[in-house]
Amino acid sequence: MTTSRLTISAVIILLMLVLAGCGPSPAPAPTTQPAAAPVQPKEPVLYTGKQCFSSMQSLALRWQGDALPFHLESDITTETTGQDGKSTIWRAFFASPSRGTMKTFMCSGSRLPTANPFGITSTAETAYAPNVPALMFDPSYFQNDSDKAFAVTLQHGGADLIKKDPKQPVVYLLEWEPNQKGLFWYVIYGKSQAERKGIAVVNATTGAFVRAGK
Repeated sequence: MTTSRLTISAVIILLMLVLAGCGPSPAPAPTTQPAAAPVQPKEPVLYTGKQCFSSMQSLALRWQGDALPFHLESDITTETTGQDGKSTIWRAFFASPSRGTMKTFMCSGSRLPTANPFGITSTAETAYAPNVPALMFDPSYFQNDSDKAFAVTLQHGGADLIKKDPKQPVVYLLEWEPNQKGLFWYVIYGKSQAERKGIAVVNATTGAFVRAGK
């Protein structure tokens, strides 16, 4: 009898231990997720005129095999002053003599939401004005890039203007002059010709300084 009671007691104790082990487990410690890395804003890309011109010319020739340029210009944005001959946005105008039409091509390295989309884009084809054929030029004349043209202007009054205003905006126009039968850079110290503080003309083929004025 005593042995039976001891056996029963042992079984009860064993059951109690098993039940105690099956009790609710402590809640696991909360895990912390690593903080997401902040998204880094993409930097704008600055181009010289010739860098963008080459890309736009390739697209223009895909549009029409006889497409010729007749104007190239830079644009001013808050991303750059235009100094050093570079800009985030350039526009080139190409015309097709066989079709009598033209298209504007844009080369953008800008990250601004209000600017032209990043990359090379173009407008719709439109008829060109009667004076356009006289302004078309052979791209082989385009030898001297905008950064070199800018460097030339520094020696002819540009350095003084930048000394007065280190953030002086500079824009660039590239055009063919029918009377002089040459291709020239017009380096404008100002946001536009109307607001300019100075302008210098540089031969886009030879790189020679031509003249300066206000």
